[in-house]
Amino acid sequence: MRCFWDERQRAHAPQAEFFNGALHPAAEHGGRVESVLAAIGPTEAPGDHGAPPLLRVHSADYLEFLRNAHGEWQAAGREGDAFPYTFPVVRRRPLEFDRIDAKLGQYSYDTSTPIGEATWHAVYWGAQTALGALAAAQSEGKAFAFCRPPGHHAGRDYCGGYSYLNNAAVAAEQALADGARRVAILDVDYHHGNGTQDIFAGREDVLFASLHADPRTDYPFFWGHADENGGNILNLPLPRGTEFPAYDEALACALEWLGEGEPELLIVSFGADTYAGDPISHFALQTADYARMAERIATLGLPALIVMEGGYAVEELGTNVAAFLNGF
Repeated sequence: MRCFWDERQRAHAPQAEFFNGALHPAAEHGGRVESVLAAIGPTEAPGDHGAPPLLRVHSADYLEFLRNAHGEWQAAGREGDAFPYTFPVVRRRPLEFDRIDAKLGQYSYDTSTPIGEATWHAVYWGAQTALGALAAAQSEGKAFAFCRPPGHHAGRDYCGGYSYLNNAAVAAEQALADGARRVAILDVDYHHGNGTQDIFAGREDVLFASLHADPRTDYPFFWGHADENGGNILNLPLPRGTEFPAYDEALACALEWLGEGEPELLIVSFGADTYAGDPISHFALQTADYARMAERIATLGLPALIVMEGGYAVEELGTNVAAFLNGF
C-alpha cells in the first residue's frame, strides 16, 4: 500500500493542553510521527492542491482565522501557543470580533487544541497529504494518508479535539468533485468524529458510520449518540472496556449499512486509540485485532483511503498502524 506523509506536518508542536483543570503535556505530540514512520516504511510526499479543496469543507472565515490566529496572539503581547478561554455557548447572532481571545472562542470548542506558530502550515499539509493519498486510492484501490494532527473533530468552522482541518472530509468532497456518486466514511477512532458528522449530516452523497466510545462517558460528549441516527448517519456507541468480539459485531453492522448505500469509495478515519494501552482511551483492542479489523473492512470491496486520526500509546502506535495497513 502506498503511504503518504509530508514532513511539514512535524511543525505543529504543542507543548501542553488544558485538561482536568490544569495544563498537562500534550498527548498529540511529535513522538507519534517517529513511531508510525518507523513502522510503515517508505512514504511519498503529496503535491499541493491549493486552497480550493479546503474551501469545499471549511468556511473562508475559519481558514483565515487559522492562518492568522497565532500572529494575532503574538501581536497582542502573548507568548507560546494560543488557547481559548471564553466560549459562546449561546450563539444569539453572528458577530465579528477584533480581539484574538474572542476569535479563539468563536472558532473552537475546547481547550485541548492550541494554535502554535506553525499550526496552520502543518495542518495545511496534512490536508494535502489526504488529497495526495486519495488520488492513489482512486487509481490503485487503496492508500494511506498519515495526517498529523488528526482531523475528524474539526467542523466547517471550528477546531477541537486536536483537530483543525477535517482531512477525511476534504478527501470526500474531492472524490465527489472527481465524479464519485456517493462516498462512505467509516470512523473507527475511539472518539466520535463529530466534525465529520456535522459537515455531512443530511447529505445524500456521503454516508457516515462511526464506532466509538459512548459519549455519555467519553469525549466529545455532545455528539455521537445513537438517537442522532437517521438518513446518512449511523452512530454505534460502545461501552468502556469493549474487546474485539463486541467491536467486530458492531463493525459488521456498520459495514452492512454502508454497503446498502452503494458507495463508490470508502474513506476510513482510522484511530489506534482503541488500543488497550492507550493513555486517554478505554477500549481493550490488541495489536492483532487491527489486522482482523482491516480484513473485515476490506470485505466491502471498495477502493479505500485510510486517513490517520488518533492514537496516543506512542510506543505501540506504529505497530498498531502497520498491523491495520497490512490487514488490507
